[in-house]
Amino acid sequence: MGAILFIRRERSARYPLLDLKLVARPLVSSGLAYKAAAGLATAGLGYLVTLQLQLDWGWTPAHAAIGMLPQVIVLVAAGPFVSKFVERVGFDRAAWLSAAAVVFGLAVYAVLGSFGYLWIAIALVLVAAGIRVNGVVAGTNVLRGLPENRTSIGAALVDTASEVATGVGIAASGTILATLFTGRIATSNWSMHQTAQFREAVTIAGLALTAAAAALVGWGIVRVRSAADGQPTMSVDDVAMST
Repeated sequence: MGAILFIRRERSARYPLLDLKLVARPLVSSGLAYKAAAGLATAGLGYLVTLQLQLDWGWTPAHAAIGMLPQVIVLVAAGPFVSKFVERVGFDRAAWLSAAAVVFGLAVYAVLGSFGYLWIAIALVLVAAGIRVNGVVAGTNVLRGLPENRTSIGAALVDTASEVATGVGIAASGTILATLFTGRIATSNWSMHQTAQFREAVTIAGLALTAAAAALVGWGIVRVRSAADGQPTMSVDDVAMST
């Protein structure tokens, strides 16, 4: 309801805070969709994995933090290769490939994460690789689709899409867990029934986030294909300067 009222207000205001016509541009909406998919998956995966390692598997907070290292290592190590990858495949293809990697990683966790840490590590690596590229190309697509004098608001839109999606990912996962789990989730010595409830909730939450992220990626692909030819080209260095 809040979103509907906001849109109505922006469309009727003489000087709107956000020109919705800019968001409706194909490259802009596709870039925001890719960025939202990455934010949704990253937040949801981090939240669910942390709870699973500590509450279900009994890892200490320190061990759980170490368990997240595959994601951190990929985010740091992939930096020098992002520009080369984008230049090789192009911005549009890199955008949907990176977003698809994020969705696939989330799907791996949702389906196989309960079978052992190896699958969780694979999911973390896939999502990290996807968001490392997505962070550059999604923002680039937004800036490519805007007039040259509106790039600042484009950068703000990219950040906002990521932040809103992050909040939605955590809220959706937490709501599913709260709905399906009986009792206090943070207590030790779960019953077998509670353990089964938690694992079912994690699977459902993971699948729900996967479906939502996949829908955003699909929308992004459709929108970028409808973009007019002749969009101005930008390099990765241009993006860094613009933001």
